[in-house]
Amino acid sequence: MALFGLGGKKGGAGAEADADKKLAYDPLQAARALPWLVALLGLLGLWCLIAGGLRQRDDSRQNALEFARDDVVVAVRRTLSEHRQKMGARLASKEFTAALAAGDAAAAAASLKQGWSEIRRAELWPADLDARYQQLPRSGFGSLAAAEDALVTGKLAVRIVRAADGARVALAAPVKGATEMVAYVELPLARLESAVTSPALPSGTYLALRQGQRSVVERGEIELAAAAEAMGARVPDSELRVAAAAPDSMAAPFGLSGWISLVLGVVLLLLCGGLWFVLRPRLLAMGGAGEVESGPTLSDLQQTLPPVAPVARAKSSEPDAAKAARKSSVVIDHRIFRAYDIRGVVGQSLDAGVAELIGQAIGSVMAEQGLDSIVVGRDGRLSGPELSQGLIDGLRTAGRHVIDIGMAPTPVVYFGGFHLRTGCGVAITGSHNPPDYNGFKIVIGGETLSGDAIKDLHARIAEDRLLTAEVRGNLDERDIGEDYVQRIAGDIQIGQRLKVVVDAGNGVAGVLGPRVLEAIGADVTPLFCDIDGTFPNHHPDPSEPHNLEALVQMVQRLDADLGIAFDGDGDRLGVVTKAGKNIFPDRLLMLFAADVLERNPGAVIVYDVKCTGRLPTQILRHGGSPLMWKTGHSLIKSKMREVDAALAGEMSGHFFFAERWFGFDDGIYAAARLLEILDTREESPDAVFDALPDGVSTAEIKVEAPDGDPHAFVERFRLTATFEGARQTTLDGVRVDWSDGWGLVRASNTTPVLVMRFDADSSQAMARIQQAFRDNLLRLEPDLKLPF
Repeated sequence: MALFGLGGKKGGAGAEADADKKLAYDPLQAARALPWLVALLGLLGLWCLIAGGLRQRDDSRQNALEFARDDVVVAVRRTLSEHRQKMGARLASKEFTAALAAGDAAAAAASLKQGWSEIRRAELWPADLDARYQQLPRSGFGSLAAAEDALVTGKLAVRIVRAADGARVALAAPVKGATEMVAYVELPLARLESAVTSPALPSGTYLALRQGQRSVVERGEIELAAAAEAMGARVPDSELRVAAAAPDSMAAPFGLSGWISLVLGVVLLLLCGGLWFVLRPRLLAMGGAGEVESGPTLSDLQQTLPPVAPVARAKSSEPDAAKAARKSSVVIDHRIFRAYDIRGVVGQSLDAGVAELIGQAIGSVMAEQGLDSIVVGRDGRLSGPELSQGLIDGLRTAGRHVIDIGMAPTPVVYFGGFHLRTGCGVAITGSHNPPDYNGFKIVIGGETLSGDAIKDLHARIAEDRLLTAEVRGNLDERDIGEDYVQRIAGDIQIGQRLKVVVDAGNGVAGVLGPRVLEAIGADVTPLFCDIDGTFPNHHPDPSEPHNLEALVQMVQRLDADLGIAFDGDGDRLGVVTKAGKNIFPDRLLMLFAADVLERNPGAVIVYDVKCTGRLPTQILRHGGSPLMWKTGHSLIKSKMREVDAALAGEMSGHFFFAERWFGFDDGIYAAARLLEILDTREESPDAVFDALPDGVSTAEIKVEAPDGDPHAFVERFRLTATFEGARQTTLDGVRVDWSDGWGLVRASNTTPVLVMRFDADSSQAMARIQQAFRDNLLRLEPDLKLPF
């Protein structure tokens, strides 16, 4: 045992010695490691100090901006209140009431100016506003919107309007004399401008007085304008808003506030000083060294990275000379150059040679405008690849750089113009026309070509005014489908798992349409979504009710919430419900308008002549400004830009969202916005649609035009037709409005047919209106086959 005891003690002592040796504290080693810790803490301290200071500066700037914004709101409200009080006093004056009772509109208008030197314009208009609408655009959209607002609300309306000498403040009020009228005055904008420009504005910020989506007065950094609604504040009792924006605040470390980050930075730097100037000398003294070898510097630690070889961009191979050469024998049929696109029959008026000349003409226009690149895409028609190759050859001959996105819906081509920053695009598509049709929808410099611009392309070809560049343009192939899907899904997400059936009619939207709706959270069942240019199941035109029969059956069989239909190139939308109802696009536009106007009070909503008469009333009820315009996607887009509209729609199913989107017609995006709206409602989709104002209406009625010339027939109809007790509008065709309904005859710009539609409050009114049109149509053309 003694031996065991001695052996155990000796072994224990040895182990303790080894342990002490391993755990021995080496001050010199600690001193050598200290620079790393000091450097790390120093960098962290500097980060906290600098970022905290910048965050504190940004917070102070934002607080100052909020004070400036609130001051402007108060000043603008005070100015508007003074204008209203003066207007009310003048309307109550003896001079005005006497002139109004006598029916002397000129004297009544003159009395408004008495004692009110600021007035620049004073007028009285009949409450029906017919004369003002007939004078558009000269009469002014803003003044009409103010008058309509006053008539609908029965109160004095205030609005900023455009005049020849700039913006003005307009006031409109309903007045009753011998007849109902609208008193209208305009005042200079100077006092409102002063209210906006007087408060001190922090540097680097933005402030604006806005109406709808338009900035009336703005100050500061204009590039911040797009983000200014986040700090916007509404001016009470008006449709005006004060928008404000400041640069993004510096993020402090670890999500701390500016002050705490500053304090933490100071503490860390003081700690670094203590470690270096107090602890380090003591460690060196304990280690018996006056100096310690410095650790490696940051530059010592940097490793030289191997040079990155530049990525060589593959050049597309040039086509054979035989394919690239344009045949001199190509004949261009001027009839394919339509009102808002180019469209013809493949093999008759359209082939690769014609497409090449059109491409060269487009490229020539681009060159004159200093535009370099263009996006090209095509739908699923069998002739698409051949026409695409011809078009691209022509564009490259003119020296333009082409980005070919392949088979894609028309709205994806439009999206590509924004996403790839080209501003130009051509969609090769026959849209909803028969399989042997094809054509081109063209955007140059952000403008969709129509009218004279389309005719100019033909003139360039006919007169051989085509550019042949010294250097042939490049060709790049891109797939932007996923970018399109993610852009929409990043903005729209629904919480309910809405069950949707999507019928693409074998059109090109059959792939991306379902993908987008699935990406935003819907449960999608595809129907006829295989892309097939022969359209074997039904014609891809959702405006024809019989094309929606299979969709209705599938929605009911699957007990789905909704049925979505796209046309051949995906820029139009059709909707059916579980109950089998076809929700006409003008009623969908009511739903879209109400949603947009919640965020953009007073915004202009454009609709075409084929839409129901209940639509403008619904827009006004939600605080918007309705504007009727001509049918045609390019014409609507042009008018939207002119009046700064937030939304537009056509009876054909085109919807144009400028709010949160890019303002082009997009059936897929419109479907996503529809699901977003339905997601917020507690009612079922059927109940939501049933709540919209409705009456008796027809779908679009298409009648073969006599002699194949619908425009000539409509012009003869306009000159000879008579309708008692109704108002005729000849904006686009002949629309005749009665108090209980209306009818329309117009010429199609895409096919040789007459397009008719009727809408009424009751079946009796519908029968009377259709009979009036029938009598006039058959008097002009007895052999015309009418389906009503």
